[in-house]
Amino acid sequence: MKKNFELLRCFLMISGILLISICVACYRLSGFGVDSFTGMNLGISGFLGMSFGTWQLIVNFVILIVVFFTVRHCIGLGTVVNMVCVGYIADFLCWLVDDVICIEMTLPLRILALLLATLFASLGVALYMKADIITALLIGILFCLASKGNIWMIAGIGTVCNSLFNGPLIQFFRNLIDKKLIFTK
Repeated sequence: MKKNFELLRCFLMISGILLISICVACYRLSGFGVDSFTGMNLGISGFLGMSFGTWQLIVNFVILIVVFFTVRHCIGLGTVVNMVCVGYIADFLCWLVDDVICIEMTLPLRILALLLATLFASLGVALYMKADIITALLIGILFCLASKGNIWMIAGIGTVCNSLFNGPLIQFFRNLIDKKLIFTK
């Protein structure tokens, strides 16, 4: 029974991280703005001329060091997998859509990407329960402006949708998951 529970937890962790990665890619592809943490990392990575995935890995590593010395018990396998994978998977998906498949992101596709990003963010976080740093958006905007980047890729309607709908949708998905899955140790 314990082995099945651990396999279920691992499946939920991987599913949550994949959904969060898809969410980040969809927000970026929509061109309507991203969540605050991604906005910070996109702004800084653009300013530095570094890939989003690499910069996000660096930021996550710094956060991991702080967490290690403050609340070490919060670090687990999901922490490391999230830290390494989310940025790179999002970069890969954006590259796949933009450069390999060459999908032109028309307004209807951008709106669809925004809706999918909002749903995947909420479901992914409900599965993984990833913390979000809201004030990070201002840092992303400042670095985006400093690098003369497209501010609407950082802050826009996607940012508003993420802020307004993530909390209620995360709670909705958590309740749904709790009702559908029996979590016994």
